[in-house]
Amino acid sequence: PNLIEGGVPGGGSNGDRHLVIVDRDRWILYELFAARWTGSRWEASSGAIFDLSANGRRPEGWTSADAAGLAILPGLVRYDEAAAGPIRHALRVTVRATNGFVWPASHRAGTNGAALPMGARLRLKASKDLSGYSRQVQNIFRAMQTYGLIVADNGSDMFVSGAMDARWDNGELNPAFRSLTAGDFEVIQLGWR
Repeated sequence: PNLIEGGVPGGGSNGDRHLVIVDRDRWILYELFAARWTGSRWEASSGAIFDLSANGRRPEGWTSADAAGLAILPGLVRYDEAAAGPIRHALRVTVRATNGFVWPASHRAGTNGAALPMGARLRLKASKDLSGYSRQVQNIFRAMQTYGLIVADNGSDMFVSGAMDARWDNGELNPAFRSLTAGDFEVIQLGWR
């Protein structure tokens, strides 16, 4: 069956219901928000197309399947990466509230003056001891220390998204991620306007 974020065939009726499709032949990424199967075709509330052969960004003021206008796929934690060794890219993160946006984001989804903007870059502090975590979790957390997190959407506080994969062990991941607090991170860049 077709699976959408949350693992519900056809997308279910709750959550953001992101659907991510890669055309490997043409190097095009399609990302949908609120995707659903009608019984005869796929529909979505919004979507975005990204050329994977270029480094472009959405036009100023444009959203995507993510509130910040960023592509979702490049920021996902993927099982194969975490199992193989160091992850070599920033990860996407959601926070409860946001205030405007800064580069690389192109869209705002909040005006809470006490919150970070979409596109803000956070980093797990180098002083965070990772020795008590499994190798796979260490690989994820080291990516947070090296490449950081990019605020990509409003949602659960400090929620890092991963690609769906039956090999993930949520009994290991959930406690590891819960052990981190916002205080374990530092703001390293608020982007550029």
